[in-house]
Amino acid sequence: WINKQGSAEAAREFAVVGAMTKKDPLSPVTAYMGRYAVNGMGLFVEGYVLFSIGNLSALFQSAWGSCWKTYKVCSKTWVASVTYLEIIGIIFGQVAVGIEGDWIGRKFGLVQDAVVMLIGVILLTSVWGTSLEGWVIGYAWSLFIYGVGVGGEYPMTSTRTLETGHVGAAAVRDDRLHRGRNVVLAFLMQGWGQVMNQVVLMICLLIFASGDQKGPFTPLAVQLTFRVSFGVIAILHLWLVYYRIYHINDADKVVTDAKKKAKATGYDVQSLHLVMGHYWHRLVATAFGWFANDFFFYGNKIFSSAFIAIFHPGASVFVTWEYNLLACFIQLIGYYLAAFLIDQKWYGRKMMQQVGFAVEFLCYLFGAIFYKELTKPGAPIKAFMFLYFLSAFFNQFGPNCTTFLVAAEVYPASIRGTAHGFSAACGKLGALAPTVLYNYVGNQTKFWVVPWFGLVAAAVTYVFLPDTTGLDLREQERYWACVRAGREQDYHGIAVHPRHLSWYEIHVLKRNKYYDPEADRLQKIDELRVLYESSLIAAQDETGASDDIDHAFVSPEVARYFESENVSGRIHKQSDKERALHTEQEEKHMRSNLEATMRI
Repeated sequence: WINKQGSAEAAREFAVVGAMTKKDPLSPVTAYMGRYAVNGMGLFVEGYVLFSIGNLSALFQSAWGSCWKTYKVCSKTWVASVTYLEIIGIIFGQVAVGIEGDWIGRKFGLVQDAVVMLIGVILLTSVWGTSLEGWVIGYAWSLFIYGVGVGGEYPMTSTRTLETGHVGAAAVRDDRLHRGRNVVLAFLMQGWGQVMNQVVLMICLLIFASGDQKGPFTPLAVQLTFRVSFGVIAILHLWLVYYRIYHINDADKVVTDAKKKAKATGYDVQSLHLVMGHYWHRLVATAFGWFANDFFFYGNKIFSSAFIAIFHPGASVFVTWEYNLLACFIQLIGYYLAAFLIDQKWYGRKMMQQVGFAVEFLCYLFGAIFYKELTKPGAPIKAFMFLYFLSAFFNQFGPNCTTFLVAAEVYPASIRGTAHGFSAACGKLGALAPTVLYNYVGNQTKFWVVPWFGLVAAAVTYVFLPDTTGLDLREQERYWACVRAGREQDYHGIAVHPRHLSWYEIHVLKRNKYYDPEADRLQKIDELRVLYESSLIAAQDETGASDDIDHAFVSPEVARYFESENVSGRIHKQSDKERALHTEQEEKHMRSNLEATMRI
């Protein structure tokens, strides 16, 4: 049945794309850019700028070795702080903007991120100093400011892409069947940003160094290369600010409705407290999973010079960039394959994350065991190269995509940004750890340190992470409404089906014991009946008091079903029920059940 549903949906989508192509060959590209690329544009510019930092460090060492390499004229602490301040800024932005997005709104967070990143990239382009060390200090603090904006992009882009403003049955189908793809195709714009950065840097260096690829490069060539590369992307930052201010209008609908349903004004503190108790194990899964992933992901970026030194000794800056560009394209293949399979029920998010961690564990363990054999003269260098690119591929076709997705979708809407921001911040601690650690250990020791994070993360994923592949997030909100009201046992729907619960929730907490599809069917009929009768009242209501209730699910089929019932006299009773919602005498169970129905 699952394969049949998937095949039918694939056939429908191919037919739609075929019809679009027949009418206008470029319309599928336009639709892709409008839906996915625009949503991920913040991550595109972030990927471009942050990926350039590592690339530029090698270039700076070539032009200003006394500062960036031997530390004769610059403090080693300030040179190292370029990386540290960037990551600290990102962590601050992830936590702060995640809370802001749940408190003030998603659009506020999106606009704020774009403005802060614009200020940061302007500073990076124009930063100057009376000495090399003064310039390094200004460069480091510019990266901190830019990092704050970058950090906010993580929870805001994820929640914005998850929480489509569309309503009705078509939106539910898209949520169940394509939610993961929608998020990953926006997220992978980060990969395209890295590709563009590498290409722009290589072109600029060829132009300003007069075609020289070996170096050393003159300070003027390096100055022009890095400033022009930042200036190019600053233009896109400016457009991003404009677009988010004037063209994003539906970003807050889901979180606003969720807080209205919970009668929460401002920040939903009750849900935050409940999540830390009710879903603490999910926080462990999303936070540690992201920590381990970033240990691999950023460790791989930092460690790339060690890999390249092994299979291309004495590689110049330009040759290193060529290998980085190749790695970027391999990672893009992983991104797109993840988008293709992340909503497939036979594979899905959880399996993808476990397999990704397991493969990375094996790649680094193999490198650690056979390090001496692979690095001695005459060794099969291509084997080492294969390990490097295979680990990069499975990082994208695995935890780098899944951690970004699940850190938002396994939590209720009212605190989704906070939970995602917290998990992402833990991830950046995982990025900071190898940055510090790798300064004190040798290359073979690095290989021995890294793999165990993959092994532990695969185990944590298996035990604590639920598989939300195919789960309608409206069901998760129905379940959370019951939890919030202290009557978890009254929910019987698909959100507590064993397929959508973690091993811990099934075998230790036994939350699947309340799953009862027949009881849930009857509950949904009652909820639709209340919604249908409310739509009849709204049609006769000239005051507009019922306009904030969503009647999109009262389809013609639903209306015909309830029209067959005896509805005479029920409208008056329904009005009495609605008024009873605002009194203290009404029974608590009926009040919370009816209110949840009216506001979903």
